[in-house]
Amino acid sequence: MKLVIQVPAWNEEDCLLDTLQSLPAKVEGCSDIEIQVVDDGSTDRTAEIARDFGVNVLSLPVHRGLAVAFATGIQAAVDRGADIIVNTDADGQYDPRDIPALVAPILSGEAQMVIGDRQVEKLERFSPTKKLLQKLGSWVIRKLSNTEVRDATSGFRAISRSAALKLHVFTRFTYTLETILQAGEAGLKVISIPIRSSEKENRPSRLFSSNLGYILRSLESMARIIVLYNPLRIFLRLGALPFLAGSALLMRFLYFYLSGENPAGHVQSLLAAVILLMMGALIWVVGIVADLIAVNRRLLEESVERARDRRLPEG
Repeated sequence: MKLVIQVPAWNEEDCLLDTLQSLPAKVEGCSDIEIQVVDDGSTDRTAEIARDFGVNVLSLPVHRGLAVAFATGIQAAVDRGADIIVNTDADGQYDPRDIPALVAPILSGEAQMVIGDRQVEKLERFSPTKKLLQKLGSWVIRKLSNTEVRDATSGFRAISRSAALKLHVFTRFTYTLETILQAGEAGLKVISIPIRSSEKENRPSRLFSSNLGYILRSLESMARIIVLYNPLRIFLRLGALPFLAGSALLMRFLYFYLSGENPAGHVQSLLAAVILLMMGALIWVVGIVADLIAVNRRLLEESVERARDRRLPEG
C-alpha cells in the first residue's frame, strides 16, 4: 500500500523544512511512503529546500494558485502509483501525528475521503466572525454534498486512489469546497475526524483579502459545481418560478374573461402571463440542453478516469 504525502507550497522557505522534518516516515498499513512538494511558482528557496531534503518536487513555472497546485499534485501522485494521498499545508498548521488517523478509515474501507476537523470553535486564533463563517459554510456544504463534513475548508485530508481519479478541480481559487461537493455528487463516502491544529498566530491569508471576498469566491465555486453536476434540477426549479407566476396571471385573466367582468381591462395580465410562461419554458429548455452536456461530460470524465488509472512500471 503506497502513501503519498503531498505539500503544496508557495514561497514557504521559512517553514517548509520544519514541516518536512515533522512528516512521519512510517504509517501503519502503508509499506511505501513518498513525500512530494508541489512548488507553486515560488520565487524564494522553497523548491531548493525541498530538493535538498530529498523529496520529489513538482515545480509549476509560474504561480497558479492553491487549487492548481493541489490538482497537479493529485495527478502526479496517481501517476506514481499512490493508493492513498494525504494533503497537508506547508505552513505547519496541521499536526502530522494525525496522518495515521486520517489514513485509517481508507485502509479499513470505511471512507474514500477523510477530512481533518480542526474543531474551529475551540481555536483561539480564530475570531468569532471567522468561527461563525466557518460553521455556517460547513453546514451549507454538508447540505449540498449530503456528507457529514464538519470542517469544509480544512486542507488536511486523505484521499483514496479511486476518489482521486474522480476529482476534477475547475476553480483556480481553492479546492477544499469543490472537491467535497464533487465527492458527494460521485457518491463517495466522505467523513471527518478530529485533528490537532497549531495555535500559533495566523499570518494574513494569501488566498483572499477579506472575509467577504472569501465568501463571494466560495459561493461562485459552489454554484459552478452545482450547475455542472445537477443542471436539470437547478434549471427546472428556476424555470418553475416564472412559469407558476405566468400560470397565475393566466388563470386570473381567464377568470375575468369567462365571467364577463371587463376582460379587455386585463389584457396586461395576459401579456405578462405569456412572457412569463415563455421565460419558464426557455429556462427548462436550457436545463435540458445543459443536462445532456452534463451526461456527455460524465462519460468523458469516466474515460479520463480509466486513462488516469495506471501505475508507473516498477524500476
